[in-house]
Order: sequence, then C-alpha cells, then structure tokens
Amino acid sequence: MRRLLIITLLLGLTCISNGQNKTHKKVLLLMGSRFEITAISEDATKANEAIEAGINEIKRIEKLISSWDSNSQTSAIVRNAGIKAVQVNRELFNLIRRSKKISDLTHGAFDISYASMDKIWKFDGSMTQMPDSASVAKSVSKINYKDIILDNENTSVFLKKKGMKIGFGAIGKGYAANKALEVMSKMELIGALVNASGDLITWGKDEDGEDWKIGISNPKEKDKIFSWLSIGETAVVTSGNYEKFVSFDGKRYSHIIDPRTGYPVSGLSSVTIICPNAELADALATSVFVLGAKSGLQLINKLNGIECILVTDDQKMLTSANLKLEYHKTSYKNNSHQIQIGKFNE
Repeated sequence: MRRLLIITLLLGLTCISNGQNKTHKKVLLLMGSRFEITAISEDATKANEAIEAGINEIKRIEKLISSWDSNSQTSAIVRNAGIKAVQVNRELFNLIRRSKKISDLTHGAFDISYASMDKIWKFDGSMTQMPDSASVAKSVSKINYKDIILDNENTSVFLKKKGMKIGFGAIGKGYAANKALEVMSKMELIGALVNASGDLITWGKDEDGEDWKIGISNPKEKDKIFSWLSIGETAVVTSGNYEKFVSFDGKRYSHIIDPRTGYPVSGLSSVTIICPNAELADALATSVFVLGAKSGLQLINKLNGIECILVTDDQKMLTSANLKLEYHKTSYKNNSHQIQIGKFNE
C-alpha cells in the first residue's frame, strides 16, 4: 500500500534568504525514498548541524524497522514467525503496539502484517488477466494484525503463523519524519520541516516568523494554487492511486489493496490527512483510502484535531467537517510549499 504525494518547494534553493533568518535545505535518498529536510536559522552552521542530526536520526530509524536488513530486529521477528517470540527494544515494541491500535481503529483497513501478502497483483504492465478468487483469498490468508502477539513485560513480539511478515511501509516514513523533527526542534532553530517523500511535518515558524503555508494546487492546473493551508506544528500526508493501476474489461484497479480482501480499492483518487503527528497521518492516509469516502470521512470526523481532503475517482473534492481552507489568490512566497492532491487524466 504505497502512498504517493507530490510536494515540492516552490523555490528549490539550498539556502533562501529573507531578512535575517534563512531557509537551509538538503535533499537526499533515505529509506529508499526522497527526503527533503529544511531548517530555519540565522546561523548557517547551526542549521546544517540540525539537518545532519535529522538525517542521522532517520538512518537510525531505518536500521530499526528495516525488513530488508537481515540484522534488524524486524527481520528477526519475521524469521521466527510461527516459531517463537522475539525480544525487541521498547521503541520498536511501542511502534508495533501503536500500529495494532490503528488497526483496531480502522477495523483492519490498516495492518502491518500486510507484508505477508502474496504479490499476485502486478502493476508493471505484466498482468494480462484478473487473478482468480481462490488465489486472491490465499494471498491474504496470513494477514491478521490480531495474530501479532505482544508481551509488554518482556517487550517481545510473536507472529502466530508461519510465513507471516510485518512491514512499516505505511507508517515508517511518518515515524522517521516525527523523530527527525523532534531532534531538530531541540537545536536552537526558528523552525524546521521534514518532507519524507510526501509525509510532511513542520515545527516552529517559517523564515518570516509566520506559520508555514501549504498551497494546494488544482490537479488540472498544477502550477496554480486554489487554496492554502496555514499550519503551525502539523503534518500533511497524502496517498494517491493515479500512477500505478491495471485495467480489465474497462475497469481500473489501483495498486492500493485492501488487506482484508486482497482486492484493489476504488472510489478515491487521493487522500490527504492533516494532523499534528506524521506517523498517525501516514497510517490514516492509507486507511481512509481503503475505507472509501463515506466510511473514511466518518472516521476522520470522529477524531479530534484530524482533518482530511479527499478526491474521488470522478474528481470531486470532499473535506472533513472542520477543515478550513483559505480560498483566495495569494502570491507565491519563497518559503511556501505546494501540494498536488490529485492527478486528472487528460
């Protein structure tokens, strides 16, 4: 359930001056994804030190949760599925516990044991026909977050079924963004921003001493902003299905698959979640996609401090009950960010 968001700095400079405070930025590949890390400070040395500290924290998180690193605790959990419990450190244990709580909240629409799924859907152009129903049912037979057994006293994790796996693809980058920003916020900056390949979270103020501005562009005219989100210390995360899909008999099947059924979801083109926590926003973006517009909106409207923007397959925009967008023309600012929340087929 890979998420896609296009968020770009309107000016891609490594250092943007505006008065005394300056915007310092570094873009690099981490966790297999593009990370953009921004620090606001009068002091270039302090800003660069903060950026490097954020990078080191992301690398630490990657080692912790990586399923492709055979030496990670996550890999040890997977190797011992159906055999024995594995003791892990408290940080990883708590991340898994929070993941299970989100699974409960979303009735399994979010599930880190999704990694157990047999990859029978392929979105690389090689699929020529629909998989049969028996194959689909078998593909999800090992997915069940309730089979992730946690022992709080021993901080151990046990996957009940042989062949079960866990993976943090729908929550890991959000968690890493949270932790990087937490480190940076203690380093005498005016503000900071971490964009983990679309999982964006901010802290403090921009270089003008104001709240961060996130511009939402019209997908038909992506260079034009039609509304703004004014955010303080907030995360903005989007899932999209508009680039990877297959079509059979005139029906389009997206790459986002419901872990409860094994079938691709439909109805939504993109989901944007706005909340104070990038980890939670990351998980909820995927969850709402799977739940669909009606159930997804019902869930978000029950959660305090969390809002969403949905774009349906027929390109209608829906928002949660308390979301306030600024619908007015605003000129681009050096420190503004633009977010594309959908992509229309021409």
